[in-house]
Amino acid sequence: MTDVLITAGELAELIKTEPCVVIDTRNPDAYGAGHLPGAVNVHEIFTYLATSTPEGIEELKTKFADAFGAAGLSGAETAVVYEQSMNSGFGQSCRGYFLLTMLGYPKVKVLHGGYDAWVATGLPITTDVPTPAKASFKIVPEAGSILIDAKAMLAAVGNPAIAILDVRDVDEWIGDSSSPYGKDFCPRKGRIPGAVWLEWYRMMKPTGEGPRFKSKDEILAECATVGINVDTPVYLYCFKGARASNTFLALKNAGVKDVRMYFGSWNEWSRDPSLPIEEGLPMPAMTSKAA
Repeated sequence: MTDVLITAGELAELIKTEPCVVIDTRNPDAYGAGHLPGAVNVHEIFTYLATSTPEGIEELKTKFADAFGAAGLSGAETAVVYEQSMNSGFGQSCRGYFLLTMLGYPKVKVLHGGYDAWVATGLPITTDVPTPAKASFKIVPEAGSILIDAKAMLAAVGNPAIAILDVRDVDEWIGDSSSPYGKDFCPRKGRIPGAVWLEWYRMMKPTGEGPRFKSKDEILAECATVGINVDTPVYLYCFKGARASNTFLALKNAGVKDVRMYFGSWNEWSRDPSLPIEEGLPMPAMTSKAA
């Protein structure tokens, strides 16, 4: 795939040569204090809690097709999504990338390093709020195959051919907390049975300029620790699809061919008592000892 990540310097040049719509996913106060010139604030990219019923998926698609159309995306423009920094917004810029890709938008970039990288490069910011011309946003139905529902995730439980990848923080993985919003935000704590775990931070590494994604080979090395290679079908989840979107971008950039996301994630799964969970500390993998 074409690299989705774009540096601040590259974006500054792209804006001069191609039609772009820049989308700021931060909260309105942060946006109001200063943002990239021309950037449109769409904070609901981060806040929206999705469900994976047919009605919930239809609402998700319609809501964001409308929001992206209102931001001025017609298909001709490159959509560029950013957050404050790559580890401060739970992957919210990548959630924008996932939503746009799931809707079939043809040209999507994520500003690598976010707003902080733009400022550190010495590029201009503004408090001016643009009034974008509303565009007609076209949904491409077949692009939605990267979005899976609870039924598809349940069908993957116990299927050794599919890697269920949990990327939540460690306290959620071990069942100590139900969410990043408080230990008891959801009714049940735990994880989807059979899931393997790579905390989403492991897709990135610290640099002098702030967190940046690891290289393709580094990401594949992380994946190999839980048995995932480029040919492994991967079903991702987190709490609401933000941190998993960060990992989705990392895996796709690294060449993993079949990556899908259970966007309802733990927020939905934990609220349905008919769905199975594992609680407590994960059991260690069984190892065989030579006689």
